[in-house]
Amino acid sequence: MKNDLLKLKHSFLISLIWVAAIWLVFLFEQLSGIELAQWGVYPRKLSGFVGIFTSPFIHGDWGHITSNSLPLLFLSTGVLYFYREIATPVLLASYITPGLWVWVAARSTYHIGASGVVYALVFFLFFSGVFRKDVRAMAISLVVAFLYGGVVWGILPTQPGVSWESHLFGAIAGTVVAFFYRKSGPKKKKYDWEDESDEESSYDDFAPWNYQHLYPPPDGFSYPNEKGSQS
Repeated sequence: MKNDLLKLKHSFLISLIWVAAIWLVFLFEQLSGIELAQWGVYPRKLSGFVGIFTSPFIHGDWGHITSNSLPLLFLSTGVLYFYREIATPVLLASYITPGLWVWVAARSTYHIGASGVVYALVFFLFFSGVFRKDVRAMAISLVVAFLYGGVVWGILPTQPGVSWESHLFGAIAGTVVAFFYRKSGPKKKKYDWEDESDEESSYDDFAPWNYQHLYPPPDGFSYPNEKGSQS
């Protein structure tokens, strides 16, 4: 229990530092008056390639950053806690892949914000449970679906000024990463009844039913296929 609590605190702290860094960049922009949108992803322009790495730290206004901060904190904590063994590659792929695809295929405008990462993490956590068919992973999937099920509408071009491409590519990236790592990370829990079943089925090589092992004959007697004295 102590180890789990420590792991949760550690996961939350790392996520909090990440979100705090995003807020520091945003506050710097607000207080200094320096426009940072040009550090976003600008598709198919060499100068816009750097935005793949910088755009998740740049947000347009208070509503933009607040809508991304809490989901990013919650989801990254979930990945770090429940998928600790593969958290680093999962987070890196969720961070870089959506921006890379935006640079290749999105509209020719600056794309900023961490929403692509958020969508990648939402879809990773959901589909990881689906692909693994594990009770605990499925439970996480249901929680994510309940809290963030509405984000699916964000992948459609319904809101002007919103980078729906980042949402779409983030969703695809999260799904692909979940499938790629479906056999890595936390192992499916083996329940007590499954262990007992395995143990019962491992009685030597007697088939189809190990009655001789379970019900040995009295002293001086033996089963017909055994060597020994018979009455």
